[in-house]
Amino acid sequence: MITDSHCHLDYSNLYNQLDDVVRRAEYNQVKYLLTICTTLESFEKIKLIVEKYKNIYGTFGIHPHESKKYTNIDSKFIFKLKNKYKKIIGIGETGLDFYYNHSDKKIQKESFVEHISAASQLNIPVIVHSRNAETDTYEIIKSEKKNSNLKVLMHCFTGSKDFAKKLIDLNCYISVSGIITFKNSTELSDTISSIPIENLLVETDSPYLAPIPYRGKSNEPSYIVHTVEKLSQIKNVSKEYVMSNTTNNFKKLFKLI
Repeated sequence: MITDSHCHLDYSNLYNQLDDVVRRAEYNQVKYLLTICTTLESFEKIKLIVEKYKNIYGTFGIHPHESKKYTNIDSKFIFKLKNKYKKIIGIGETGLDFYYNHSDKKIQKESFVEHISAASQLNIPVIVHSRNAETDTYEIIKSEKKNSNLKVLMHCFTGSKDFAKKLIDLNCYISVSGIITFKNSTELSDTISSIPIENLLVETDSPYLAPIPYRGKSNEPSYIVHTVEKLSQIKNVSKEYVMSNTTNNFKKLFKLI
């Protein structure tokens, strides 16, 4: 069985046909799905989704792009909100995106730290987005991990081998998306090959980043089989081995065992 550790089922092109999306995922051996929150508004749909589907879990968080709109959301707010919902098992998507800079860097950093603080207090993982911000992301995670049992999942990893090694040294988990199936992803594939299977998860980030052979189309959880297949080639192991280990890693990280 496979676990899609990062998807956005509240987005309209998935949400409007969710029964079919879930059915196709199950047909392709996707056992668990984690639908990721990006705004306060998106959380309203996520609550409904996780209530309806037994095998779908959710998170709460504010995407770094959106952080300027939600400067009032701090660790206390997140802590109080999460404790109302048993199937909300992670905090995020949070982090730093200095590629687009839709929100001021200072605001992004402050929001990131608030999310980390809540995750540490709640003893659940924080789901991290990092783009063009390796140094700042690493320094914040390293600093916040010093005095806490912080659990970190780096989503849709496209970073350098050095960044990956630093994260592994901090006992972080790293999630792999359909990007590894792209023809120009040889450097990323080399980086992923260096990461122990014990630290890896898989994701779609759907409806974004559809893998080959669906690149350019709307992505969905069932397409994760192509990412699993490519990861098995990169690691030179069977698809079943990848499926089993990444799902077990997910269950261990999110305390579903």
